[in-house]
Amino acid sequence: MEASSRRATRHKVIRKSAMKETAKQLELIAALLGEETTLSLATSGEGGEACVAPLFYIVDKELSLCWLSSESSVHSLNLTRTPRAAATVYRSAKSWKEICGVQLRGAVSRVTEPERRATLVEAYCERFTLGRVFRLALHTSDLYSLRPEFFRYIDNARGFGYKFELTRRPEGWSLTRPGA
Repeated sequence: MEASSRRATRHKVIRKSAMKETAKQLELIAALLGEETTLSLATSGEGGEACVAPLFYIVDKELSLCWLSSESSVHSLNLTRTPRAAATVYRSAKSWKEICGVQLRGAVSRVTEPERRATLVEAYCERFTLGRVFRLALHTSDLYSLRPEFFRYIDNARGFGYKFELTRRPEGWSLTRPGA
């Protein structure tokens, strides 16, 4: 076998291994996002000040986080001016060894396509026990979707400071910082 052929074969094996590892990491992220219910959404205020809001969310198959909010809430007004946000979702912890969570950032948009909105609102209502008043407010609420471009997963149960990072590229997710 020629050296160039061996290098090409080795490169394919490395790429397949990296794809498997990325798939495993996306599964860890999806599991945590599916288990938890509340995100902390960070937006930028009119003067550049940081604003954070806790919100119930659902996660779709693309790992976008979706929530309902009034268009007049501070975070919604901020997103109208600057449609980008960061968020974190984490498990409740009483010791540093239990800290496990996901940090993410990306573009935010309103979900306006009627069929998609109806599907997501139905999933939202199924996930959360919503009272009658809240259900009535759904019709006047906007549905938002944060499409992650970056994830950082932290899990101290795997060792203090264990984390990995993934970045969305045109060809898909890629590992930008291996677990360590």
